[in-house]
Amino acid sequence: MISSQLISPKSIAVIGASANTTKPGGMVLYNLIQGKFQGKIYAVNPKIIAIDGVQHVADINDLPEIDLAIIAIPAHQCLEVVKILIKKKAKAFIVFSAGFSEAGEIGITLEKELIEIINKANATLIGPNCVGIINENYKGVFTTPVPEYDAKGCELISSSGATAVFIMESALLTGLRFSNIYSIGNAAQTGVEEILEYLDQNFDKEKSSTIKLLYLEQVKKPFKFLKHATSLIEKGCKIAAIKSGYSEAGGRAASSHTGALATSDNVIRALFRKCGIVYCNSRDELIAVASIFQTQKLKGENIAIITHAGGSAVMLTDALSSNGLSVPHFDSNKTAELLKKLNPGSSVNNPIDFLATGTASQLGEIIDFCESYDAVDAMVVVFGSPGLFNVKDVYELLDEKMNTCQKPIYPVLPSLINAANEIKQFLSKGRVNFPDEVNLGKALAHVYHSTNYRFEKTILPEMDIVNIRSIINTAQDGYLDEQTCQELMNAAGIAIAHQLMLTEKSQIKKIEEQFNYPIAMKVLGPIHKTEVNGVRLNIINLEQAKENFEALMSIEDARAVLVQEMLKGEELYCGAARQGEFGHVVLCGLGGIFLELINDTASALAPMSYDEVKSMVVSLKGYPLIKGYRNKKGLNEEKFIDIIMRIGALVHIAPEISELDLNPIIAFDTNMKVADVRICIDKTNK
Repeated sequence: MISSQLISPKSIAVIGASANTTKPGGMVLYNLIQGKFQGKIYAVNPKIIAIDGVQHVADINDLPEIDLAIIAIPAHQCLEVVKILIKKKAKAFIVFSAGFSEAGEIGITLEKELIEIINKANATLIGPNCVGIINENYKGVFTTPVPEYDAKGCELISSSGATAVFIMESALLTGLRFSNIYSIGNAAQTGVEEILEYLDQNFDKEKSSTIKLLYLEQVKKPFKFLKHATSLIEKGCKIAAIKSGYSEAGGRAASSHTGALATSDNVIRALFRKCGIVYCNSRDELIAVASIFQTQKLKGENIAIITHAGGSAVMLTDALSSNGLSVPHFDSNKTAELLKKLNPGSSVNNPIDFLATGTASQLGEIIDFCESYDAVDAMVVVFGSPGLFNVKDVYELLDEKMNTCQKPIYPVLPSLINAANEIKQFLSKGRVNFPDEVNLGKALAHVYHSTNYRFEKTILPEMDIVNIRSIINTAQDGYLDEQTCQELMNAAGIAIAHQLMLTEKSQIKKIEEQFNYPIAMKVLGPIHKTEVNGVRLNIINLEQAKENFEALMSIEDARAVLVQEMLKGEELYCGAARQGEFGHVVLCGLGGIFLELINDTASALAPMSYDEVKSMVVSLKGYPLIKGYRNKKGLNEEKFIDIIMRIGALVHIAPEISELDLNPIIAFDTNMKVADVRICIDKTNK
């Protein structure tokens, strides 16, 4: 719980204060004073601190009652200091000090004790190992820059103080504005989830910022995160986030395809998609996305590029078109009048290139044309300066058109030196600038596709829940046998290929009683059948069946042979893996050897709605194979969606399933059946 004393304290004590602004305890005093904090500021240090607007306190025991303590002393001194401050009625603590859980076992113990003390007092802790908080009431940080507070600016929550500074430094140069900034450091007590909860519960449609930016190193409470991020987005907010630390070898100990594919990055992406958060890979992308958030919403895929720089137009066209947006060709009959108004040599095909000699009035004519042209949903204007003339009139015209046009206009003003003054004046009007056209193109596509849908409430498909629970309740930890897997698939309503398990050569005669040739035979026992040549296809008679049975049973660890009807079609895949507090991540994609070869998968957190699964399938690079291409019939897309939804529901009903693989699912235009199932049960950590 975030206390009111953290947000709007009436008194602040800086423990470890200093008159030296090169020290954290000195710089935070400076920022509090410069930020015009209206309450009492106490500087606690045995050495005299004579600063106007600050009351020096030599001994912490002489402090009066306070609301907020900002602590900048060595970690080992913090616990005793916090105990004294709690006696002074302090209800909020910002701990700059490093040397806690990030520093090893001793630090971990210190941090746990610190949390216990603060929780017992029903107080709020930010940090430790953070740079502080900036809000409307005070600037409790020891770093710069300290942005001027803008109620409608971006709210930033960052696990890393240094990264928060880097984001602000770059963002301010593009015209982005900020409201509240939270550096949460180790997030020992108060993490991103608690900040989002506070922002959600205190959201004011008229006053609150609607843009949230996150830099995260961990998500400890995913369902709390999901609840409040989703709620904020439903209230009209836009959220973009970076999640670092996803490159560990998440699948090195996995025994299934899904276990290897369900990396932390896939899980975080699935969580963000479920919330409606735009996933970003870098600070530059986060800033570009935030800048897009502060412009009009893009309502369609068709972008007009207006420029006097041909190379920039080509790079931007590539970035837009390769990321799912369109740069449509214009009808020459409709552009004929526009072309007459431009200098000789200009091009109006889209991109519209009105040359280095283009004027502000010509830019106005082009923008007016695009505003009235039905095939255009938004405009990107790329206009820099070679340093030969002043572009002030161009940027003033651009600002004017952005005020009057109904379609979004994205300004790319790349001349950060030659047109520095003109850009500064443009930004002073509340505008943002996209200095790199490729970053804009990628980010624009990302925002459009990430925020262009909202998932409906999840409704589980009809399944035999009683039978599913009965099977799971009686199952032992480890991989289920083939018969149990088949029973579980039947209960879940998922069709599986007809199969027969053989353990003795004398049982082979059953094949002709139950199957028509050709058939498939698979070894049971080894983890990965294909790696031991354990799959034999297109067996056409009993003699071949006998030969293959003997060969398969001779493979190391073989315990039986599975006979299946020979299915012909394309191979698809669906799987699920349990991911701790996140529940299960469900993945889908192309199956068979293509699963690991191409690694073309989409993921979501279970359970999923129809729209959520549909978006997963459509996002696959292999989707044209499912949809149908070059006069080739497509696959039964609705059946694939149904299977994925059922897997999401199954692991929701049976959280004891730790890993599940359906690979391959043999698909054709009318139906599909699962050819291979692997299900692992783990009841110890459900």
